[in-house]
Amino acid sequence: MQIRFIKLGEGGCWEKSCIEEDNTIRFGYESHLHHECLRGSWDAIWEFWFLHRNDKGAATRDINQIRDFYELSETDLWITFYKRKMYWCHANAEVTELEDGTRIRNVIGSWSCNDKTGRPLAVENIDGRVTKVQGFRGTICGVDLPEYLIRKINGEIQPDVEKTQNSLTELKKNIESLISGLWWKDFELLVDLIFAKSGWQRVSVLGKTEKDIDLDIYSPVTHKRAFVQVKSSTNVSEIRNYYESFNTYEQYDEMYMVFHTLNGNIDSVGISDPSVHLLDISRISELVIHTGLIDWLITKRT
Repeated sequence: MQIRFIKLGEGGCWEKSCIEEDNTIRFGYESHLHHECLRGSWDAIWEFWFLHRNDKGAATRDINQIRDFYELSETDLWITFYKRKMYWCHANAEVTELEDGTRIRNVIGSWSCNDKTGRPLAVENIDGRVTKVQGFRGTICGVDLPEYLIRKINGEIQPDVEKTQNSLTELKKNIESLISGLWWKDFELLVDLIFAKSGWQRVSVLGKTEKDIDLDIYSPVTHKRAFVQVKSSTNVSEIRNYYESFNTYEQYDEMYMVFHTLNGNIDSVGISDPSVHLLDISRISELVIHTGLIDWLITKRT
């Protein structure tokens, strides 16, 4: 299988029509030589473009792109980028010339911006060596990392990514074990550090003065104020009681209930309020990694 990037018109002027309306790939390089291209008379076509360009290298690059458009098979893969997503398709072999001299091939099925498992192919999640073709000054070109790209479209995990994910899963389990062994005061300190490193500013530590609230915090980014209750161990009934207390305070926008041990099933808490966040040991472990507190945790438990 060959893979080609195609730029759908100058400045992407055909992207919307090709992808959202017509399901086609469209090609410029307008000339009177459509039938010669269909017959494969490439020497005559090269002569035309050489006279047009007066540059052998440029004429050769033009011919390579034209031949790709006319000769790539229905099993070959086309990609393009539109609205910060990568789109891919296969195209019927038949090439049709439009009245304006541009040529099209109908897409087999439709353009897709999802992998074969349904996950979106967002530009930010694709290797830059693939997405760099967006800066290509021509119309059609090859793509680096073809094996990577095929796995990406098939929804397969890259081998090095899978290895790292397995290591990360093991790391999370080990961190959970370290968290579970923290003294309750040290657990509260860890939670305080997590919020601080996540951009929250502590308004005050209440603890003993307010039995319902351990931390009073404020986010300068979202302008939201939250209260945090930290428990080494809790249960469903206690979480519900703290939620009732949260509803009595008008000054708080969010509530965080943080714990590493739950006596009961978290799904049975039954709180659907989006302003209430339950952070169990799995989520705390993720936050320890994301906020760079692994060394702190190891040192504390050493």
